Parts: sequence; structure tokens; C-alpha cells
Amino acid sequence: MPPPTLDARALAQSGLSQLRQGDAEAARKTFGQIIAADIADAAVYLGLAYACRSLNDDIAMVAALDSTLAIEPQNLRALLMKADHLSAAGDERAALSFYQAAVKVAATTAQLPADLQQQVVHAQERCEQSVATLESSIRNRLAEQGLVPEESGEQLQPSIRRFEQSLDILLGKKKAYFQEPRYYFFPSLPQIQFYDRQNFPWLDKVEAATAEIRAELIEVMRGDSAGSPAFKPYVQGDARRPYNPQNGMLNNPDWSAFYLWKNGEIVHENAARCPRTMAALADVPIAQVANRSPSILFSLLRPGAHIPPHNGLVNTRLICHLPLIVPEKCTFRVGNETHPWVEGKAWIFDDTIEHEAWNESDQTRVILLCEIWQPDLTAKERQQVKTMYEAIDEQSGVKPKWEI
Repeated sequence: MPPPTLDARALAQSGLSQLRQGDAEAARKTFGQIIAADIADAAVYLGLAYACRSLNDDIAMVAALDSTLAIEPQNLRALLMKADHLSAAGDERAALSFYQAAVKVAATTAQLPADLQQQVVHAQERCEQSVATLESSIRNRLAEQGLVPEESGEQLQPSIRRFEQSLDILLGKKKAYFQEPRYYFFPSLPQIQFYDRQNFPWLDKVEAATAEIRAELIEVMRGDSAGSPAFKPYVQGDARRPYNPQNGMLNNPDWSAFYLWKNGEIVHENAARCPRTMAALADVPIAQVANRSPSILFSLLRPGAHIPPHNGLVNTRLICHLPLIVPEKCTFRVGNETHPWVEGKAWIFDDTIEHEAWNESDQTRVILLCEIWQPDLTAKERQQVKTMYEAIDEQSGVKPKWEI
């Protein structure tokens, strides 16, 4: 006659009841029966770990925790218990790895049981303390070597800014972002979020013309408010393309544009209204590709508007912003850097790295936007890119519609 089949579920419930009643030895035996029958799941091994902890049997507890995590690597209770054990044993580096894993799991858990919430807070605090200690150690060593930057904020030299960013990523303060163009990727170009303006001396002329450009913009906006809208929604639908609401930006006037150039063609009527703006851009290395680039425009963001995270189409160009009308609380993020616009202070960035914008004021924000060639492309590479697009357009027979 075969031996009776164990009721694993009933035994597990019995083991849990014994734990709650404080009878750890009985619970250990009960969970052991299930394990011996080779029908244990992660919950049974975790129950055994709790029982062994109550009995001060650390070796058996760790073995049970390891079995739990072998079945369920993201078991939050097991991760926290293993972290606490390693910390008590003095292995802080190993403990931190388990605390970090637990914090990540907790962040993706919709609702934590009440008894776990405080444990997760403790794990988070341990992670923060460890990061602070590590950062202090690194900075002390840098100071000993005379490598602490004397400058701060925006005045940091590019090499120092790069190192500071790398340190923030190492310490988990920032996330690493990379180029993710939606259409065309040119390999081996630098992954830079905001470029050092010193490498673009022509920006001085553009910035010097801010007042004149702003004056022309204001005249355009007056015409817009007079009943003949000059600004049109930046993201517009196209019957020749699949419907894409783009997070609420499709046909949304909150983000609008007045084009001087669009998809490689000058908008003569609009350009004629802004001669000083066009003159200020005369020395800019505009990316010119038939049917595609440049697009040069006044970009308007209405009060309270948010341009959601997105990526540009191609990494063979960069984007230049010249802020013209910027109330407070208007900010722009590229990758892991967020900065406020400042009127008359231009910047250049890679729009194939995820970026987004906010206007949290009660006034309209407007910038001048233009596309330039990625400066690391050689003259031959630029011509190769242009010729490639010509072949694509000839094959398709349809002019493309591009977006910034």
C-alpha cells in the first residue's frame, strides 16, 4: 500500500500557525516534512527561515533563505532578511546589494503589507547612508589628490562636468541616457546631452541679436492674436501615417510653431516677416538636406503645458535653442540634466537623447529653434548622408514629413 500523500497546503498553514504561536521548533519540523517530501515552494522555505531565525540557527536560516531566493529571486521578505543577516555579520557590502535589490522590488510592488513598509524604509535608509559614505570617501580622496573642482554649477569645465555626471550615475543619483533616434542612427558619434557652447563661436552673434529677434517674434504673435493664427500645433496628424496621439500632443495648440524653414524648404511668407532673425542665423552651420532639414521655427509653449518625454529622428544633427520669452518655472530636460531657459542664453543639445519640457508658469514661453549639423561629421560624411536621403526620397516618390 503506497504511503499517504502529504497535504502540503494544510501542513504549510499549520507551520505558519505554529510560528504565530511562538512554537518555532514545531514549525521547523512541519516545514521540514514538506521539504523532505520534495513538494516545497518558496513560501515553505521562507517559513523555515523564520523558524530557524527564532531558534538562532543562522546556518540553517541562510540555507532556507537561499532556497527561497533560488525559487523566487525577487521575494521581498527573503531579500530583506538576508540583508539584515549579512549586516549583522559585518559584511556591509554584501548586505547593501540585498538592500538595494529589496528597494527595487518594493518600488515595483503596488501595495506593501504594513509589516514590510517599515522594513523597506529601513532598507532605503541603509542604501542612502551607504551612498553618502561612499561619496564622502571618493570626494575626500579627490581632495587629497588636488582634484576637487574650484568652479561650480554651469561654470564647471567640460571634463569636470563629465566626471561629476559619471559620479552621479555611479552613485545612483542619475540615470544614464543614450541616443535613441527614431529613424536613422549614425554610429560612433559622441553621447552628449548639452554641448559645451565654447565649441560654437557663432552662438555669440545669434545671442547678440536676441532683442531684434524677440521684436520680430512679438509682431508675429500680435498677428496671431488678431484672429489670423500664425502659430499652428507643432504635432499635426498625417493621413498617410498611422494615428499616433503622442501623449496628447497631436493637434494640441499648447505646443505650437511658426516656421521660417520647414522640412528643408524656406517658408517665404514667414521668413519675409523676420528678416533680422534670418540675418542673425546667416553664419549658423544649418543642416541642409533636401525635403528634410532644416526646420527653423519659433516654438511656443502655452501656460501649464508639458511636452512629454520623446526622442528626435536622426543623430546627424543637433538642436539649438535661443530663449526669447521665458517666464519663471520654465524648464527643459535632456537625459539626466534639467535646466531653466534663460532669455538670450542659447544652448545646443542632442534631441535623440530623451528630452521633455515644462511651462509651469501662467505666461507663454517662446524660443527660436534651429537644426545644425552634428559637428563630428566630416564634410564627406555629411554629403554621404544627404545622398542617402536623396536615394530614399527618389525610391519612395513622396516627400517625407519630419518632426524635431
